[in-house]
Amino acid sequence: MHPRIFAIVTAVLLGVLGIGAVSVTHWTPETAPVAAGVPATTQAAPGGATPASASPTGDPAVWTRSTLRNKLVAEMDATDPGVALADLDKITKEKPYTVRFCHPIAHELGHTAVKRYHEDFQKVISFPHETCAAGYLHGAVEEMLAASKNPQQDILTLCAPANTGPCIHGVGHGIMFVTKQDIPSARDLCSKFPSTSRRITCSEGLFMQLFAPDEEDEKAKANLPADKLAAEPLYPCPEQPALFQSACFFYAPTLYLSSHDYANHPEAFAGALKWCLNAQASGGANDCSRGVGSRTMKYNLDRADWAAQQCATAADTWQRKACTQGLVSYWTVNYTESGAAAKLCKQITDKEIAGYCRSAGGLSSTLD
Repeated sequence: MHPRIFAIVTAVLLGVLGIGAVSVTHWTPETAPVAAGVPATTQAAPGGATPASASPTGDPAVWTRSTLRNKLVAEMDATDPGVALADLDKITKEKPYTVRFCHPIAHELGHTAVKRYHEDFQKVISFPHETCAAGYLHGAVEEMLAASKNPQQDILTLCAPANTGPCIHGVGHGIMFVTKQDIPSARDLCSKFPSTSRRITCSEGLFMQLFAPDEEDEKAKANLPADKLAAEPLYPCPEQPALFQSACFFYAPTLYLSSHDYANHPEAFAGALKWCLNAQASGGANDCSRGVGSRTMKYNLDRADWAAQQCATAADTWQRKACTQGLVSYWTVNYTESGAAAKLCKQITDKEIAGYCRSAGGLSSTLD
């Protein structure tokens, strides 16, 4: 598929999904990366009321993945998934840095809920589950497919009749469990969906799971041979069929950033943009650069201008623009209220990047 078509389809799906091409990784370290001379501020989430049932006081000053996961699992055991998800939503809005690891935690809540309600999928998804890019829904779909006696049939019926984007994206995650990370087999299962848009949505879940699996789950380990990565830095993206390439290139920077310890080496974000240039020959450099922008914003929601400065390091205009598009896409996935893009663009001090921001957000070219 032509990258422009993929970008259009993804833009539509983002509004439904609250995704990124786009995605949260469990590989993210537990502390925020701080570049020299750049303060890491805590930014409150704009707008939107938080669901009820938040937990009592006594929480730690700084959440780690483990402390937040333990709190929410205990909360869910004592009450129900709705209470735990409401608290997760509240915490991620009050502490934006927790977005780095909220998605895999939500996945785990989904896994647990399927077991708790004895694979009653409709009961499981009866709780509000949009928090953290629908991670709870993704985890629930994974668990349902892992327990399925006929996954090849169930991938087409599990999300029916609504067949929403987040659910089918979750099927893509689940397919990687079913196929034990075998990419051609997983791709074949995604291809069973009758429409191009659903195949693309499925492929997004597939490649998000490939590049950002839950390493704490033995069934979800990444399966990327070191020798093939050495020969082709963006393996396996260049060898994918056209329909699947864009999603693959978009999510590939997740692996680059995690393997370069971005939390302690913030220069990895600019390095990832240079790394994306390896995809120019196969036509994936633009999607890869958008993916870098998306991940940069995801991991730096509490310092948006610093994230924008990373896009500004790219040598070429097209790449600075693509990176900025990724910034805006993740920001508007996380902050869904009206005017979110304008609030982001006003924070960006680099005039060129601010202009690309306004263009990507569908805003006028002026700041007033």
